[in-house]
Amino acid sequence: MPRPSARPALAAALAALLATPPVVAATGVPASAGVAAPACASPPAPARTVTERPWPQQRYAPERLAPLATGAGVTVAVIDSGVDRRHPQLAGRVLPGTDLLDPGGDGGRDCPGHGTGVASIIAAAPARGVAFRGLAPDARILPVRVSEQQVVDGRESGRTVSAAGFARAIRWAVDHGADVLNLSVVLYADSPAVRAAVEYAEERDVVVVAAAGNLHDSGDPSPYPAAYEGVLGVGAIGVDGGRSTFSQTGPYVDLVAPGGEVLMAAPGRGHLLADGTSYATPFVAATAALVRQYHPDWTAAQVSRRILASTDPAPGTGRRGDYGAGVLNPYRAVTETGGGAAVPAVAAALPRERPDPALVAQRGRRAAARERAVLLAAAGGAAALAVVLLAVVLPRGARRRWRPA
Repeated sequence: MPRPSARPALAAALAALLATPPVVAATGVPASAGVAAPACASPPAPARTVTERPWPQQRYAPERLAPLATGAGVTVAVIDSGVDRRHPQLAGRVLPGTDLLDPGGDGGRDCPGHGTGVASIIAAAPARGVAFRGLAPDARILPVRVSEQQVVDGRESGRTVSAAGFARAIRWAVDHGADVLNLSVVLYADSPAVRAAVEYAEERDVVVVAAAGNLHDSGDPSPYPAAYEGVLGVGAIGVDGGRSTFSQTGPYVDLVAPGGEVLMAAPGRGHLLADGTSYATPFVAATAALVRQYHPDWTAAQVSRRILASTDPAPGTGRRGDYGAGVLNPYRAVTETGGGAAVPAVAAALPRERPDPALVAQRGRRAAARERAVLLAAAGGAAALAVVLLAVVLPRGARRRWRPA
């Protein structure tokens, strides 16, 4: 896919930052307590509108899904850096949320642009002259602002909430009508408060989707909430379909989705490219929204099982720790039957080539025709043999009055 002419420096830094954990403040309380909202440490880099079709949309073809499901009536909470509702493709799709960094905010302030990008992968509206669109464009986004971390001049900066604040964000989203939680932030320490908040969401029939993290080169430390039971942990693949080198591997990877060179909306307007399991996660969250609309009577557990059972085979050896159940396939998740299908234990290797359905049908018709020809020939031969036998046997039988020879 052609890149924008000037890929923002921010986008390159997002791969390392945007699936990193909310940092626990030294005081153990949200860093914003009693502090007025400051200006962004670094204004978002300018971004141009991209008209080329992004590779994830070439793979998933949202327009093919649109007649079946668009996410209408489903609320996806994006617990992140906020969501900028000013972007033309997000207008009218972002509900009033909350800001746990700066009291009084509604989640619409986004300094690094991370949450805006995540939300756009889920729900960006189709726009004339723009090939990029969200996978579930009629879903409603509920923004919960918990971080403004970004990388400036190679250094990580910005505030985040504590683990307790992150847990509070999950509970707030559940209590305010979220059907799906998109958690594109990662804690690299098990927090009892966050664990309890995730269980709170699951008990209330909410699908929880979380990034598997970008620290593969640092030994794959356990990412939370992805490592919690019942959470769909999402790894990243690139344009070639293989696991992105940064994408973590381990038993917490339940499936993979596009996360390398992913196009998304930038704050205000325009688009940018970035890498990270952060951006693979919203493809799965959007698929959950599609399935929840298409099967409104299904539980969150059934939705998760369907998503895993309908994945495409993973490339190469298909080791479960690398790819989980396989590669996300939203169309199969929506259309295939059997809500309680079992999840494959190991993702199988991809076949060398996919057969053309028309060719398969043609071959079937030819095989059936050959079978009919063989049967007809056999029947004709049997009839001829019977005539010969009768011509010989009947006269002899008549002479012998049908006594044994």
